[in-house]
Amino acid sequence: MIKVQVKENESLEKALKRFKKKFERTGVVRELRDRRQFTKPSVKRRLEIIKAEYIQQKRNEA
Repeated sequence: MIKVQVKENESLEKALKRFKKKFERTGVVRELRDRRQFTKPSVKRRLEIIKAEYIQQKRNEA
């Protein structure tokens, strides 16, 4: 469970922003989106290879 303590003289908006950032780092929303539909392992692997090739191309250009 994520806990955020509101510090003294801290606005609620800032505390809420810290909570959202912590929540995003956990990756819960990303995992839920991934689980909406099943992706075959072969397709997932192919996408990883394509992404890796793209990143490698960008690094070689720079």
